[in-house]
Amino acid sequence: MLTAHVVSSVGWLGAVAVFLALSVAGLASDDAQMARASYQVMEMITWFVIVPLCLASVLTGFASSLGTTLGLFRHYWIVVKLVITIPATLVLFVHMRPISQVSQIASDRTLVGSDLGLQVQMLAAAGAALLALLVATYKPRGLTQYGWRKQQERLQSQP
Repeated sequence: MLTAHVVSSVGWLGAVAVFLALSVAGLASDDAQMARASYQVMEMITWFVIVPLCLASVLTGFASSLGTTLGLFRHYWIVVKLVITIPATLVLFVHMRPISQVSQIASDRTLVGSDLGLQVQMLAAAGAALLALLVATYKPRGLTQYGWRKQQERLQSQP
């Protein structure tokens, strides 16, 4: 379970980095065809790579913490990852509509100045997501109050 969690989490981080690179390419390219292709590929990467890896990371994280003595709320590092991952997942699903919208626009026609807001939104969302996932790699030490109490209960119940 731990291996699946690490692989899906690192994969999610890498896929978001690719999304960011495509967003930069789409925004900065002077080649209209390159920009259009970038935005079309971004939607495919999101649906077929980022979303599955995100869900796998969340589910394997829950399973790993609940299925072991680590617990869900006993260690600060698990709580920090939970506080970052759950909102990141929700924001991902909120951004699926604009991602699909910019991809559809790119499929229909060349992006123009009026589409700049959506293009910048893709760049900002990808940058924020990458930052959030990088912050989630931090592992603060220590037990939460709940974790400390559970540890004391376990130690007192031992002969």
